[in-house]
Amino acid sequence: MAELWDGLREAIRLVIEGDATIREVALRTILVSGSATVLSLLVGVPLGYVLARGQFPGRNLALSMVNTGMGMPPVVVGLVVWLMLVRSGPFGGLELIYTRRAMVIAQFIIALPLVAGFTAASIQALPRELPDLLATLGAGRVRTLWLLVREAHLGLLAAVMAGFGAVVSEVGASMAVGGNIKGETRVLTTAIVTETSRGETASAIALGLILLAMAFSVNLALTVVQQRRRT
Repeated sequence: MAELWDGLREAIRLVIEGDATIREVALRTILVSGSATVLSLLVGVPLGYVLARGQFPGRNLALSMVNTGMGMPPVVVGLVVWLMLVRSGPFGGLELIYTRRAMVIAQFIIALPLVAGFTAASIQALPRELPDLLATLGAGRVRTLWLLVREAHLGLLAAVMAGFGAVVSEVGASMAVGGNIKGETRVLTTAIVTETSRGETASAIALGLILLAMAFSVNLALTVVQQRRRT
């Protein structure tokens, strides 16, 4: 219990003093996880819509793959991406391994099934005849998609929270493809692992508290938007 209080005091000290290293790691965490989440939305929302409303061979298989991907261990994703990007891999020539871009790719793959799955479930919860009704009223495909997204916004905001929460808190994939390089690819989760391995318990707890505060702040903002639009 004493270590927890020491960690809390250390976290407060780091925040008050504006520690440059912590600020750098925190900003890198937001940049990497935020980029991965945005990319997963750009791909996952249309994909979820197609899975929810489309009728094509293999649709159930595709939905099953997405649902399976929602529980995919991040370390497995990291291993696969590492095999693809390492020098001897098929994309080794791109020299992406142990870079922030590799971390974004891995986190994008982690978040994508969550966003697509939540989107599909949200769209399927809408009345089946709603797209036909909108088309009858003169809405084009893009307009119809936009209106359906507005109707399903509660589930879609939940998708954002689930996707961001999954990637900002994962450590296995980031370690595998990012390498935890100080000043380059070290994020809050990998920094926690580093401090713990060094026996710096107070610093590790402080970083963990900062990570929790960051995740809570983002989810609080999204929840406020979600509930405000609901009313």
